[in-house]
Amino acid sequence: MKVHFLGIGGIGVSALAQYYLAKGHEVSGSDLNSSETTDHLGKLGIKIYITDNNILDSRFRGNDNELPDLIIYSPAIKQENLELRFYKDKGAKCFSYPEALGELTKDYFTIAVSGSHGKSTTTSMLALALIRACLDPTVIIGTKLNEFGNTNFRLGKSKYLVIEACEHEESFLSYFTKIIVITNIEAEHLDYYKNLKNVIRGFQRFINHLPKDGILLVNKEDKNIKKLKTKAKVAKFSIRQKEAKAIKKLLQIPGVHNICNALAVLAVTRELNIDDKIILKSLSEYKGSWRRFENKKGFVGSKEITAISDYGHHPTEVQATLKAVREKFPKQKIWCVFQPHQYQRTFLLFKDFVKVFKSAKIDNIIVTDIYGVAGREKESTKVSSEKLVSVIKKKSVIYIPQIEIENFVKQNVKEGDVLLIMGAGDIYKLYDKF
Repeated sequence: MKVHFLGIGGIGVSALAQYYLAKGHEVSGSDLNSSETTDHLGKLGIKIYITDNNILDSRFRGNDNELPDLIIYSPAIKQENLELRFYKDKGAKCFSYPEALGELTKDYFTIAVSGSHGKSTTTSMLALALIRACLDPTVIIGTKLNEFGNTNFRLGKSKYLVIEACEHEESFLSYFTKIIVITNIEAEHLDYYKNLKNVIRGFQRFINHLPKDGILLVNKEDKNIKKLKTKAKVAKFSIRQKEAKAIKKLLQIPGVHNICNALAVLAVTRELNIDDKIILKSLSEYKGSWRRFENKKGFVGSKEITAISDYGHHPTEVQATLKAVREKFPKQKIWCVFQPHQYQRTFLLFKDFVKVFKSAKIDNIIVTDIYGVAGREKESTKVSSEKLVSVIKKKSVIYIPQIEIENFVKQNVKEGDVLLIMGAGDIYKLYDKF
């Protein structure tokens, strides 16, 4: 079967492309820009087209026999996209990424990890734990793992499928699961949901998909999760349970939020009747994943520093990461470069960002320009990084344009300092330079 992906460079779409390739299908894909991900897919044997999706596709025009059997497109691809319209007009079978992944979940015993925060880390931890327990799962995840060859996909031979279930635009409603994990629920993706009440309703619709013999695992401490109702079996994990202190001591990654993520993994594996000793050993070896408190020794010129890259972009995530970095490096001078993600998120959660940065126990915080998501929003005059910094009114929090950040770091960060680079946009490229 020929499968073609639109927006193949996306973190979820690229994993699904690898799945179809591993299953022996002929896979191709297009994207607006080349990236590490598209380069990797190309090396695997996937034909990659870097093309302006506003130009009508011409690769198959006039030869319908060469059309792909299946088109899978990223949620970022709009229905008016000319390439997508071309395939639909030709009568090709077209699925969005969530729809395609949803079809896949029907063929497996699917374990879905969801929540406003912590999905990628929890999914990573769980996948590696199940591998150690010899359950040999297939894994589709929203980050890259060194254990998977620095990619976001693993093909297993068992009935188990572990996926990261994103709530954005209710993507998770396409999935058919046997076990659902919910780490937490907060006001997030408000460009779609508008308010917290609708976010909770979305999660309620998601868990309504559980079969009668399904299992729901939830964070007992989360006040919004408590509003959900289900007829499925419910198991709870809590930062207050007796294992929490022991898990804190064995984890290599810091932060209360990561202890909670690990407890969620333990809760799942207990439902699968796996020995705790196997899982605790796996958790103790977990070193993190791409852009989730990823840290290495780096250099600013000849000065050796500790560089950290983190995906945090919601106020709660930012606060958790700032606390974790101070916990791990209590005596070092810490610099944080933060890139706000999306104008609407920054506008709607403005007061929360102000509160987080005002209370942060970090030596220096540099807020750079807002990263606007192409195709989803336009630059807004209602909010800016300059406005955010002016309201914070703290000498240690300053605004610097992104184009000037690299030189600023070179001039100011000293030997032995810690440099935290945080955001869900393209700010991670700064981390790569150091």
